Amino acid sequence: QVQLVESGGGLVQTGGSLRLSCTVSGRNMNQYTIGWFRQAPGREREFVATLFRGRTAYYADSVKGRFTISRDNGKTTVNLQMNDLRADDTAVYYCAGDTGMILSSIRNQVNYDDWGQGTQVTVSS
Repeated sequence: QVQLVESGGGLVQTGGSLRLSCTVSGRNMNQYTIGWFRQAPGREREFVATLFRGRTAYYADSVKGRFTISRDNGKTTVNLQMNDLRADDTAVYYCAGDTGMILSSIRNQVNYDDWGQGTQVTVSS
């Protein structure tokens, strides 16, 4: 059974930092693309960052330079370090993964088969 479990959300002030983690079980992590999406109230779910086939990081323009996606040495946990947080980063953040991803598809949520339950990030001004 495939499971993606997020942790690390919470409340932080503008300019602060948070680190989200996603632990994957039930998947072979070799060549596994895993990333983060977010959904703010009243808005569609949007791409944040991904590790394409577990190696190459890609980011949304809105978070580039502030967020960093990485995988731990054990390979089953992917982290999203979020710095210089802004009010418009407030959203539910979802971890998502897929075994057969192609590069042109990484920013579209419909191409990810596996999803976590989401974790709330709230940035207060």
